[in-house]
Formats: sequence, structure tokens, C-alpha cells
Amino acid sequence: MDRMLYIAMTGAKQNVYAQAINNNNLANASTTGFRSDFATFRSMPVFGEVIPARAYSMAERPGTNFVNGPVNSTGRSLDVAVAGEGWLAVQASDGKEAYTRAGDLQVTATGLLTGPSGLPVLGDGGPITIPAASTIQIGNDGTLSILPEGAVAGQETVVGRLKLVNPDFKELYKGDDGLMRLKSGDAAPADAQVRLISASLEGSNVNVAEALVNMIDLQRQFEMQVKMMQNADKNSEYASQMMRLA
Repeated sequence: MDRMLYIAMTGAKQNVYAQAINNNNLANASTTGFRSDFATFRSMPVFGEVIPARAYSMAERPGTNFVNGPVNSTGRSLDVAVAGEGWLAVQASDGKEAYTRAGDLQVTATGLLTGPSGLPVLGDGGPITIPAASTIQIGNDGTLSILPEGAVAGQETVVGRLKLVNPDFKELYKGDDGLMRLKSGDAAPADAQVRLISASLEGSNVNVAEALVNMIDLQRQFEMQVKMMQNADKNSEYASQMMRLA
């Protein structure tokens, strides 16, 4: 009975974990540039001092769905979407380089160009600072051009270029902050082949209908695991009664 109870208990626990991953995907269905996570189950033997005669269920987040989301035009000059494969480089809260597909950029009062959660956007030489300007344009190669305050049309100046990278998906992992990083911990080299779509944003790649169906399926699995635990408890009780009769 203990095997049945243990497997059902671990299964229910991991169902809750998988549900949390699925719920996080649903919560970010409208988040710019969001990449959904996968959750899978597998059985794992329990290793100890003796032969691993027990097993438990384990839910994993084995990877990230790298399928691109839909691109929508916004008409805003500081909005950019990556065309095809590639990433925008930002400086994460730990000071290291990270990558995102969220291109809803902002300029702070001090002229710092920022991306998701106010993180500095990186250029070829580090965080990008933009001088006071009446207009800002971002080219499809990431080039930043401004029309300085007081200047007339035709006097645009290039002030920097966004760092665009395109490492292999197998080299990337997704952090708790939603940003992508290289598994090696290094910074990816800039890729001149990556292109941007100006005045547009990429939406989340979460399939809402699929996530809702998965939520129901996981809930039913959890209920089944609970019933298995109840059955294991009843079987144990019946066995105890039979032992007392003997």
C-alpha cells in the first residue's frame, strides 16, 4: 500500500507544479514577446542505501517554446519587433547580459534607453544613452537615429545601434525573470543578420485555448491522484481489519 500511496502523493504534488507552469503561461498570454514553458512528467527511482524499489513522479520544465508570436503594428517609433529569429540584448538586474523579444522601449528622463521592467537596452558599447531629441527612429538593422532638439528635418544623427543576437536555441535557458541567457554564462556575439520591424511589437506565443484545455486536464489528473490516495488508505484499513480477525 505504501508504494501506491507514495506514487499517488508525488503525482498530486507534481500536478500542482505543472499547473503553476501552465497558469504562468496563461497569465502572460498578453505579455509582449513572452515565450511559453513546457511541463512534462516522468517517473524517477528513489535512490538510497538499498535497492531503489520505490519510484516517484516528477514534473519538469524541460524547455521553452521558441515559436514566434504574432507581430502587430503600433505606429510608435520606439516599438520594435524582431523579424524571424534573434533577440534584443538588455542588462539584467544582476548586471549581466540577457535577451528578450519584448521591444516596447522607453527613454528615461536621463536619456537611458530601457526595455522590459526598466532594464537598460544594450548597444555595441554597453547601455545606450540618447541625447535630447525631438524624434527618435530605429532602423531595421537596429540603428538609432535622432533629430536633435532645435534641428530641422534632414539633420538626423546616428547615436547608436541596438545589440541584436541570434544564438542557437540549444544554448539558451529561461531565467526566473523571464529573460533568456546563455547556459555558458557568456555574452552572445552581435549578429548583423538580425532584422527589426519598426513601430511594431511581437505578442506572446501562448496558445490560450490549448492552455485552458491543459488546465482542465491537469485538474482531472490531480483529482485522480487524490482518489488513488484515498483508495490506498481504505485498502490499508481493510488489511488491518483482516489482520485483527486473524
